[in-house]
Amino acid sequence: MTINVGDRIVMKKKHPCGCNTFLVKRVGMDFKIVCEGCLHEILLPRKTVEKGIKKIIPAENTNV
Repeated sequence: MTINVGDRIVMKKKHPCGCNTFLVKRVGMDFKIVCEGCLHEILLPRKTVEKGIKKIIPAENTNV
C-alpha cells in the first residue's frame, strides 16, 4: 500500500467530530494524520492506519 505525504485517506470509522477524511502529514512506522473536520492531529501506528483505510485520494500536485 503506497501512501504519501499530502494524500487524503477515507477511514472506515469516523472521528468523534463526525468526519472520516484525514490528511496525511507524516509517513513512517507511525502516521501523523489530521482530521479535516476539526483539524485535530493524530499519531497512529502504520498497522492501525492501513487496516482502517477505506479509500486513498492522491494529492493533486506531486511536484512540490
